[in-house]
Amino acid sequence: MKDCILLLGHGSPKKDANQLDQVAGILHRLIHPGCAETCVRVAYMEFAAPKIPDAIKQAVGDGAKKVILHPFFLTAGQHVTKDIPEMIDEARAAYPGVQFIYTEPLGIHEKLAHIALERISAADPLAPAAIEKRSFDILSAEADLGKIPADRLPIVQRVIHATADFDFKDTLTFHPDAVAAGLAAIKAGRDILTDVEMVRTGINKKWMHPWGGKVICAIQNTGAQGRESNEQVPEGKTRAELGIEKAFKENPNIGIVVIGNAPTALLKTIELLNSELRTRNSELLVVGVPVGFVKAVESKALLAEQQFPFITALGRKGGTPAAVAIVNALLKVAGGIG
Repeated sequence: MKDCILLLGHGSPKKDANQLDQVAGILHRLIHPGCAETCVRVAYMEFAAPKIPDAIKQAVGDGAKKVILHPFFLTAGQHVTKDIPEMIDEARAAYPGVQFIYTEPLGIHEKLAHIALERISAADPLAPAAIEKRSFDILSAEADLGKIPADRLPIVQRVIHATADFDFKDTLTFHPDAVAAGLAAIKAGRDILTDVEMVRTGINKKWMHPWGGKVICAIQNTGAQGRESNEQVPEGKTRAELGIEKAFKENPNIGIVVIGNAPTALLKTIELLNSELRTRNSELLVVGVPVGFVKAVESKALLAEQQFPFITALGRKGGTPAAVAIVNALLKVAGGIG
């Protein structure tokens, strides 16, 4: 390991509040899809382990020649401007052969405002519709969506809303029958299969409940104990890939496959739908938007060439938020939810 990223948190006496490792896992998948090393780690000021000096020592001991320290703090208070820099100065003196880079805190950023908007919407049962409408009004004012077909517009809007990334208006690509196939699958009570638990969790079960289908993920039931969805297991396949394969073999009621993380799972889905499963699942919709630099671009380009219904986002961008947004948009349309 040449480089190591440390996410720095304050730490809390309440143990279940120290969950920065989940953020580290997401960041690791974004930066190094398929990587089995612990390139992104966490450290805390107090109350939780490892402490910042201990995490630095461990990273250097594991061979890191560059340590990037990111204070996962909203503002540049005393910890960010004084306490942590002092620890880094001590580390520079102790490890002269290692490069230490200290970043800005989270600070003020447009995407944080979108997160705040989501939290406000979730907290007030009377406000979400009005807040969301206002968000979509702002979105439409900033981007020309007039040329997007009416059936695809809710999906494009929700993906941009979820990601604060207007590039999706140009990169989202639809099979002509994609929206119709997705709505038909939902209304027929077909199940939705996801590549990873994070995607499964984000799909709105309340909106899906009236139709009777389930949202499933088989990654935990593959018998493979790899740490990451893209990590290879002894069979030479990733856990997400094995999960997709297992679900297809065992569940004849799959109507939508949603890939938001693992390109290998998307490639496996395409392979299966061009095999003996093609006839049985001819109207199945594949939502394939894995993010990253390794196989993500290629897998989505291959999906865009298929004859079965699909929705994808060409290029490197995508991920769980985009995948979840696409499915939730279809659920809203199916349920006539304004």
